[in-house]
Amino acid sequence: MRFKKMKKHSLWYYIAMLKEFVSLRNYAHIGDAVWELFVRNYTIYKTSNAKNLHKITTERVNARFQRDMLFLITPCLTVEEVELERRARNLPIPIGRRSIQKDYRCATAFETLLGYWYLHDKERLEYFFGKFKATEYFS
Repeated sequence: MRFKKMKKHSLWYYIAMLKEFVSLRNYAHIGDAVWELFVRNYTIYKTSNAKNLHKITTERVNARFQRDMLFLITPCLTVEEVELERRARNLPIPIGRRSIQKDYRCATAFETLLGYWYLHDKERLEYFFGKFKATEYFS
């Protein structure tokens, strides 16, 4: 969000400033944990076998799967969320991830959205968790 276009003493100006104090990378960091916890919470009800728990979890906690989930929710995003997703997708990526650059960028954008919702809009996060649970990946 750009502060120059807002009136300095408006409520939206201060809300935008507070949200900007958390960097996109930090949103992605917390979003990664939120996604892993969501997936692990799902897997514990599917099996008690440790090998299967790991297999089911790693199938869903990876860049390609997160990219697919981002594509699933993209039509439902608000203008602000699309802008957040775009900015997160364009972050510089680590050298080791260059082979799957597109997937990694989309996964980072997905995790950023999850982190943003976790910190600022839990109701919206629960809405999207419901959408994920309704897919064939979580049935």
